[in-house]
Amino acid sequence: MLSPEENTYLTRTGPGTPMGELFRRFWLPLFLSSELPESDGPPLRTRILNEDLVGYRNTNGHVGVLDAYCPHRRAPLFYGRTEECGLRCVYHGWKFDADGTCVDMPSEPPESDFKERLTIKAYPTYEVGGVVWIYMGPRERQPERPPLIEWTELPATRRRVRKWFHENNYMQGVEGDIDTAHVNFLHMDYRPETERNRIRQANPLFHLGEKHPKLTAMDTDYGMIYGGRRLLPDGNYYWRVTQWLLPAFSLIPGKGRRGGTAWIPVDDEHCVRYSIALSPDEDMNMEQDEARSPSGKPQQFTLKDGTIIDTMIPYGTKANQYEIDRAMQKAGHYTGIWSIAMQDKAMIEGMTRTVDRSLEHLGSSDIAVIAARRRLLKLARDLEQGIEPVAPTHPELYRVRPLDLISPEANFGPLLEQHAEESRVPVAI
Repeated sequence: MLSPEENTYLTRTGPGTPMGELFRRFWLPLFLSSELPESDGPPLRTRILNEDLVGYRNTNGHVGVLDAYCPHRRAPLFYGRTEECGLRCVYHGWKFDADGTCVDMPSEPPESDFKERLTIKAYPTYEVGGVVWIYMGPRERQPERPPLIEWTELPATRRRVRKWFHENNYMQGVEGDIDTAHVNFLHMDYRPETERNRIRQANPLFHLGEKHPKLTAMDTDYGMIYGGRRLLPDGNYYWRVTQWLLPAFSLIPGKGRRGGTAWIPVDDEHCVRYSIALSPDEDMNMEQDEARSPSGKPQQFTLKDGTIIDTMIPYGTKANQYEIDRAMQKAGHYTGIWSIAMQDKAMIEGMTRTVDRSLEHLGSSDIAVIAARRRLLKLARDLEQGIEPVAPTHPELYRVRPLDLISPEANFGPLLEQHAEESRVPVAI
């Protein structure tokens, strides 16, 4: 468990907080490219790391991200006009480009140099992998590009990225993704015949192996790698080796088609989950994929302070109890909540928006969770001492793959060394 003070340190990411400053050293996902589909289309309201911003795609197709409010009288730029490579406030006509430069101030006399002396907060963006990324840290520390995670380099036919809004602190999502033990319970379906049990049908090893996996975690230059070992009836071991990538990404093992996630703080009580499916060697059936879980369009969500943001809201929420079906649960489905993502959402949102970790009682299955917390806390404390994290400026460190295999090897170190080449993504994908 963590003390209340450590928990606050870990979970708060606003400007000036130690964890917030650490997150600002990284490129972070902000929008799906599909949320801003057209040049000079309508802007989107957003919040990330406790900062309110507005994003728009300009005339040339570049995404600009500015302070949500005009620096004149703080009118909302969401209602602004996107035109001629800029966003114009409709209150008095002040116009800003993607760099934050005021390029027009028609409410002032032509001879005034006021606009030359005024800028608006603006952040750099980079678009790759179907995602618009944002960098919010010191300009002199800006990495060249976002991390080279495998899914960002695949063609659109071999990846699918979805975005879901969550009413919980980001760290609860991170911890859920590096908790392999919960799969044997939360995501199981023991009904005799069902087409909905995707995990058990695709990977019966979860059903056959031990329900108390042995975990080993090891720090890496890009974050952490951990192995979950389950003993099988034939004496071999089922290993799932998973990477957690700084500051809040995970890779999910699988055969052929794999997964990944990112948990990006909106503020201290909300976050966005990016859910990625990837198939490096063949195209995905996108129509079938969309039919299983439609992505929808941005919707309005009102935050506790009254601020409205535009985000992707899933069908399962606290308000509808994630569409739980108690009859299905009694029939053998472990939760009665159909979607795997909604099963996760119900658990991590239900912990309260920011869980009190001083009340926890952790066990042997929580080794990876403990390791990730320690890593983030150390990196944030190092940064307070002027020690910069290495990973943000070395995107190539993220060229890794998770492992999913059966092995007679009972120890993590030799297994990882034996399969090191298998876990490293080729330079050219």
